[in-house]
Amino acid sequence: MSKKLKAAIIGSGNIGTDLMIKILRHGKHIEMGAMVGIDPNSDGLARAARMGVAVTHEGVEGLTRMVNFADIDIVFDATSAGAHVKNDAFLRKLKPGIRMVDLTPAAIGPYCVPAVNGDAHLDALNLNMVTCGGQATIPMVAAVSRVAKVCYGEIIASISSKSAGPGTRANIDEFTETTSKAIEQVGGAQKGKAIIILNPAEPPLIMRDTVYCMTELNADQDAIRQSVRDMASAVQEYVPGYRLKQEVQFDRYENGLNLPVIGKQPGLKVSVFLEVEGAAHYLPAYAGNLDIMTSAALKTAERMAERQLFAAAA
Repeated sequence: MSKKLKAAIIGSGNIGTDLMIKILRHGKHIEMGAMVGIDPNSDGLARAARMGVAVTHEGVEGLTRMVNFADIDIVFDATSAGAHVKNDAFLRKLKPGIRMVDLTPAAIGPYCVPAVNGDAHLDALNLNMVTCGGQATIPMVAAVSRVAKVCYGEIIASISSKSAGPGTRANIDEFTETTSKAIEQVGGAQKGKAIIILNPAEPPLIMRDTVYCMTELNADQDAIRQSVRDMASAVQEYVPGYRLKQEVQFDRYENGLNLPVIGKQPGLKVSVFLEVEGAAHYLPAYAGNLDIMTSAALKTAERMAERQLFAAAA
């Protein structure tokens, strides 16, 4: 099958530029149709133009004035939560059936974490990729919850401040809210909490993530270990730099542990420690947060495109 769907990327910052490079290098069912920005001097737009991609610095309205807009099948939004709400509403009026893959925490559409529920919402017109921290940690919450009841899940995502562009910094509140909800809805925890840390250390530190889950005291520890290993392997299929830093840790709290909202409760605390090394397509390898987000978005969009193209050929 030689036909590919054309994609446009809104947002020419770190995330959008990294995603563009991935599509140009690795796209199987998707090819670049346009890159959209608002800064005529952005490095992302300059790179896109050098690579032969049609560009506009007039934002989403500029995209609709481009000669190939009618051919655009999928739009990746790598701007901010507030901008995505407006972009989706604007494009939906002009082209109701256009597919949107949302790399912001806006969460208009259903959550998607490829290793957990990658095929669940492929027909959705707007699909949300949660957050970089969510893509790294929710698979581990899901790994625990599929073999043990998780009453509480908490994640801490630590990323280099150099890898966080203006959109990421503007969306800190949305990050915590969206990730927390996805920990529950996708990860399977009864209650979720998310924390993000922008680490200013020099030289920049690689992305690190910590996942805590509270399960029942009699949960099967061997089953949890194996489930976590299996899930890590599933994520590594599209994010090779994703890895466990050490074996899963267990702590028993027979007299109870104070949990946010839930209160004091006995249980088995499961701790998972992760590291995400980026592929260095745009920013250096320390920016694993960039890589896992764009890799998850491309993985999802490729599945959407594959389904659409095979349906059209049937």
